[in-house]
Amino acid sequence: MLSRHANNLYWMSRQIERAENTARLLDITHQMSLLPYRVIDAAQSWAEPWALPLVINGLASDFYKKHSSAPNADSVLRFMIIDHTNPSSIYSLVQAARENGRSMRGVMTTEMYEDLNTLWLELSSRCQYALNNDGLNDLFEWIKTRSHQFRGVTFGTMLRDEAHQFIQLGAYMERADNTARLLDVKYHTLLPSTAEIGGAVDYYQWSALLRSVSALSSYRRIYRDVIIPIRVSELLILRPDLPRSLHACMNTIYEILSQLCTDEKKEAERIAGEMHAQLHYGQIDQIISDGLHEYLLSFLKKLYTLHDEINQHFLAPNTNYADNSLFLHQRLPRAA
Repeated sequence: MLSRHANNLYWMSRQIERAENTARLLDITHQMSLLPYRVIDAAQSWAEPWALPLVINGLASDFYKKHSSAPNADSVLRFMIIDHTNPSSIYSLVQAARENGRSMRGVMTTEMYEDLNTLWLELSSRCQYALNNDGLNDLFEWIKTRSHQFRGVTFGTMLRDEAHQFIQLGAYMERADNTARLLDVKYHTLLPSTAEIGGAVDYYQWSALLRSVSALSSYRRIYRDVIIPIRVSELLILRPDLPRSLHACMNTIYEILSQLCTDEKKEAERIAGEMHAQLHYGQIDQIISDGLHEYLLSFLKKLYTLHDEINQHFLAPNTNYADNSLFLHQRLPRAA
């Protein structure tokens, strides 16, 4: 398969997944902003609810170049949803995905392109209406539903060839990145005050986190108990049967790379295999003992190393979205 085709399909899939994940992140942020919250330590002002989407995505500097005031609901939502100058806004991501898809019409099925094109055509008007008429919940649900629909159309209509593999690879690379970030944020930003741990606000935050990755029902079915942080961590990191867990993502990534890699391109498969083995044989007690933040930080760095290997051996730079790799490294989580 041509590197240019692989590149466009891989990034199209990552962009759609990232648009959905951005909607999930803004949804949970919107819910958290409605709770009683205060930052006790002035040094942790970056942990204010509406600063979190910017910090997580490495966009704080870009935001402050355009806004002189502190982040608030309206400014962050507009920056993350409809700002044309922000390459990580939902609008920009769907636009880039549609352009990548348009160049791949000979590889994608007609149904896939029509679904993606419809998403793009409806997006702008829906975003403007939601922002001006307090319809954020409906907007976020619509974006998630359209992302699910695109994956369903892809699964139901596309040949299981290399093109399909690169679409899957992009989606699961982005999904693993997002799950690790959301979990890390809960541990290190949502509760700067240890006095609130175990309270009603803490319980609601963990519930919202599980809902943000569509895992609340799964948690209840598996554990049948109150929401406990260590079990949430186990669910989102080590459970191979939860679609958005790190283990489930690496299962798919490693399987795809084991089929794509040749003897000359084994490094990507080796890195994916090492990450998969650590998750397959990992124990949550040991992860917590060693430090959850350190574990997630290490995972994300390895994920970016894996992306670099995939980019070097399989993909060709896309001039329409040439800053993808740079943006990934800008999103590296802050050190503890």
